Amino acid sequence: MRNAADESASVLWGALDAWVDAGWLRRLDAAFARFVSTLDPAAGSEALVAIALLARCEGQGHACLELDPWPPEASASGLDAGLLRAVSTLVPANAEVVMRALRASRAVDDTGAARSVGTRGEACGDAPPLVLQGGRLYLRRYADFEQRIATAVAGRLAPDPAFNAQLARLWLDRLFPAAVAQPDWQKVACALAVRARFCVITGGPGTGKTFTVARLLALLFALTPDASRLRVALAAPTGKAATRLTASITHALNDLLPALGASVELATRLARLPPARTVHALLGASAERRRMRYHAGHHLDVDVLVLDEASMVHLELMADLLDALPPGARVIMLGDRDQLASVEAGAVLGDLCADAGRGRYDDATRAVLEHAAGVMLPADLRDPTPPALAQHVAVLRHSRRFDGAIGRLAAAINDGDPVAARAVLAAGGALAWRMRARTIDVARLAADAWRGWMHDVQRGPQTPDHDAWVLAMLRGFDAFRVLCAVRSGPVGAEALNVAIARALQPESAVQGRGAWYSGRPVMVTRNDSVLHLANGDVGLTLASPDGGLRVYFAQGDGVRGIAIARLSAVETAYAMTVHKSQGSEFGHVALVLPAAGHAARELVYTAVTRAREAFTLLTEREHAFDDGIVRVTRRYSGLTQALRAATRR
Repeated sequence: MRNAADESASVLWGALDAWVDAGWLRRLDAAFARFVSTLDPAAGSEALVAIALLARCEGQGHACLELDPWPPEASASGLDAGLLRAVSTLVPANAEVVMRALRASRAVDDTGAARSVGTRGEACGDAPPLVLQGGRLYLRRYADFEQRIATAVAGRLAPDPAFNAQLARLWLDRLFPAAVAQPDWQKVACALAVRARFCVITGGPGTGKTFTVARLLALLFALTPDASRLRVALAAPTGKAATRLTASITHALNDLLPALGASVELATRLARLPPARTVHALLGASAERRRMRYHAGHHLDVDVLVLDEASMVHLELMADLLDALPPGARVIMLGDRDQLASVEAGAVLGDLCADAGRGRYDDATRAVLEHAAGVMLPADLRDPTPPALAQHVAVLRHSRRFDGAIGRLAAAINDGDPVAARAVLAAGGALAWRMRARTIDVARLAADAWRGWMHDVQRGPQTPDHDAWVLAMLRGFDAFRVLCAVRSGPVGAEALNVAIARALQPESAVQGRGAWYSGRPVMVTRNDSVLHLANGDVGLTLASPDGGLRVYFAQGDGVRGIAIARLSAVETAYAMTVHKSQGSEFGHVALVLPAAGHAARELVYTAVTRAREAFTLLTEREHAFDDGIVRVTRRYSGLTQALRAATRR
């Protein structure tokens, strides 16, 4: 005869299986709850349902599951509303009841201790796989990632004893001779960055992040007594972003040379900066080994790290990167806090910039900025009792690129104002909106945009300089791009790539050529340390000098071609997801939003700000745009709290 416990378990597992069948949970989520039940057969339904939801949240990019309120809110968690209704029926409890059940489970550590965690977050020995901290439920490794990041950042916030405000003022006045607007936030960012060994510089496109960091590097070399020993590393999450960072800093440094005057040695050192690398390449990632070459036990030879596009760096990778740096290394992060977070778990840059909009600078910071930079802070950005981290975050608030229609549209989206955004779109000019758009409509738009470019591709080089022609074709392709909210579905990236290729067939001569043809754009889908290609790199299939086909990738100011046979992990890339577009810029961007609510404010903003000159919105239904602007993605995380706790120790 079955007892009550058996019947309760049967109801629980039946419900989880039904939720999987409904598409509310992944099989992995239900399987993880079953695994935990084998570790603790006494675990109740309240605990096991919370654990299944935690696994689902991790798959959606959350670092943890916030248990209060219970059940979680659909808008905050991203969990299906139907699932949450089913949860409230199966587990009609409040947050305290659920947390009490979790504390009672031997599969959960409610001390928050990381004592049994390895250097890369693996649970060791008999450590419980779950951690309960302040109303947040974690997989142990994610709690460890947050603690490692918080400890590494907090350890760099103390004032640099070698900082000389008077000398800094001399150089800052030289590097920023005339401010466009007051206060000069680029000058503020440099002053904050040299005051201590950690700084975040955030701002939207066109606010001058790389312009600022070029001057910051000059300042650091100028203030370092033995500049010949200063080791600088430039890094970005993707190969495309690393290439752009190298090019942007090189351009900014060239513009800076007149300001350096007779400082020949300083100019020489800046000219010898190494090119930017992907974070994985910097850490020595390899397909042959799971562990990075550089880690907490084997530090990088770096004194200054500049990390661009930090919003794209997920929790685990950020923890690994900070672990690999010497304790005395200076960290400078660049990024747009309003952009999409990484595909994987965490929103590190967003957490670091939690107080950025309000400034929250204390009297000590105000005094440093006044003496070292000659900048007076507005009264509304001061705070007598602020978080320690806020003193190390600078927001660049003036965009030099987006003063026109694209800038106004981006601002309206960021403000969460669909009425204003619609008004900007309706004004026309560089902006357009096509409602009730179908797959064929997107394909025709792309074919019209690329028809002349594809003709030039098929005609081939008209001069002996093959590399110059390849560069021109790469730039021509970047003049237009289709961005998608989703990968699958009628207007997802997969379907649109097929439709666009078919629409371009008369120009591309696809017929009879198989998968490879001249003009086929491809995206690398897996890091390749042998070919020095990173996931997300985009290349073009073009005629090679020997008459065959090769795939060409931009490399600094030049190009490099790779034999087709050596590329195993690539896909056609006329269209790409907005996530994959981060770190890139295109002349004209066409954003395609599906009928279902897959878009959120950060996604729409990121897509709009990829465009330099023109933006076209294509929607299956009219309200998809409004819904995307109103919906805000919030990732569950305890990093902000961990940072505040670490700075109080």
